[in-house]
Amino acid sequence: MVNVRALRILVPVAALLSASLIVHGPAAAGDDDPKIKASAHLYDTYCAQCHGVQRNGKGVNTVGLSVQPRDHSDTAGMASLPREEMIRAITDGGAAVNKSALMPAWSSVLTEEQIEDMADYLHFVCKCGSE
Repeated sequence: MVNVRALRILVPVAALLSASLIVHGPAAAGDDDPKIKASAHLYDTYCAQCHGVQRNGKGVNTVGLSVQPRDHSDTAGMASLPREEMIRAITDGGAAVNKSALMPAWSSVLTEEQIEDMADYLHFVCKCGSE
C-alpha cells in the first residue's frame, strides 16, 4: 500500500531539489572543486543579476538595456574569448575591452585571485574545454 502521507512530503521536496539543479546549472550539480564552488557563489552574488542565473545573458537587470550582457552559456562564443580578455573585462569593466560600459569594474570588490578563478569558472560552465 502506498503511504500517501509520505508522498505528500516527498514529492514537493523532490521537486524543489530538481528545480535547484536546473536553476544553478552544472556547478551546483556536484562539482567538488572548491574554486569552482566559490566562483559559482560569487557569480550568483555579483554577476547573475545581469548575466542571469542560467548564465544566458538574461538577468533581471537587463530589461530595457540597449546592449545585452554576454551569454556565458554560449560554448562557441565563450571558447573564442581569450582568458586574458575575460580577466580584463572583470577587472576593469566592459569598456576596457571595447564592450559595454554598463559592465562595471569588479577590481574593488573581488581579489585578483577571485577574478582569475572567475575566468576559469566561466570556461568551466560554458563547457568550452579550456581553463
